[in-house]
Amino acid sequence: MSANHAPLTRYTVLDLTRARSGPTAVRQLADWGANVIKIEEPGEQDGDGGPFDRRHGSDFQNLHRNKRSITLNLKDPEGVAIFKRMAGKADVVVENYRPGVKHRLGIDYESLRKINPRIVYASISGFGQEGPYRDRPGLDHVVQGMGGLMSITGLPGQGPVRAGIAISDSSAGLYLAFGIVLALLEREHSGEGQWVQTSLLQALIAMLDFQAARWLVSHEVPPQAGNNHPTAIPTGVFKTSDGYINIAGSGNLYERLCRAIDAPDLIKHPDYVDFKVRLKNRDALNAEIQMRTVKKTSAEWIEILNKAGVPCGPIYTIDKMFADPQVRLLGMAQPVEHPVLGRIDIVGQGVKLARTPAQIRKPAPDRGQNTREILGEVGYDAAAIEDLRKRGIV
Repeated sequence: MSANHAPLTRYTVLDLTRARSGPTAVRQLADWGANVIKIEEPGEQDGDGGPFDRRHGSDFQNLHRNKRSITLNLKDPEGVAIFKRMAGKADVVVENYRPGVKHRLGIDYESLRKINPRIVYASISGFGQEGPYRDRPGLDHVVQGMGGLMSITGLPGQGPVRAGIAISDSSAGLYLAFGIVLALLEREHSGEGQWVQTSLLQALIAMLDFQAARWLVSHEVPPQAGNNHPTAIPTGVFKTSDGYINIAGSGNLYERLCRAIDAPDLIKHPDYVDFKVRLKNRDALNAEIQMRTVKKTSAEWIEILNKAGVPCGPIYTIDKMFADPQVRLLGMAQPVEHPVLGRIDIVGQGVKLARTPAQIRKPAPDRGQNTREILGEVGYDAAAIEDLRKRGIV
């Protein structure tokens, strides 16, 4: 598929983001064909330019693929003027500054909509654009605690435990990308852009989903459940003769599970006969199941249980996960050619479109790699660009 036929190829996105949440949002747009221009400060150094500096690291390459880079000093009025000139022709601006920064720079939504009423202005913050916490720095670890996630993660009685990924950053990025696409669709009817906002806190609470609803609807405070599912029993991690597997045998799957592990006596056992008593006696039931699962290997149980229609699966380390044939088929490791690193693999998209799939077209750019061509596209000639460079504007 040519990039010219990608779903978002007609849109130009100005990327002011840093860290993780904002780049996650912009990566969605870039992978689906948007013309993404990453705006960076001139003069900063990422490292020695070798294969081990930050810019050539796995995280940066994964977050910033499919973009072009321009350096632009937004602390200088002339740099702001150049940015506004670019914004006049752009479709989307994405930023994750603390809420007050964009106003100090004069590149907030109200300022840009006067230049381009069609602009979709997208913002991520730690806690929101208003309110008592608006100026606090928002880091994923902090928000995992404030958003309630750490209170339900980990083993019962263990104390709070963070998730192993930056889940509030990633969630906020995905929600923002969805909001941007919604605003672009709405613009086709109204002809106007709008301000799209999310925060790490808002996105994480939305991701709590059924756990949050347990409090809102039933006034039940969810406890830590460890490897057990909070409400579906028995569902969790069970030891085998050579490792561990996940088994989900709740509801109408319970009888299938009992027969598959050769424990039909557990089906009508008074301590496990229905959901209420299984919930009350979960630890004892899990122990009964594990007495059986330790007698065979993980691979043997996965074959037996899947054949019986009981959901189960291995518990992989990351390397083994990428080696799995189903993961290979899904294309979750996508190749890209880098001028310094050579051929590298980065993480594929989480959704597929049959006719217009996402594409990893190019690696993350070097700082300012495309400054001259981007300025040329908005009307600056070679002499003007060189003058801007000499004066530290770009």
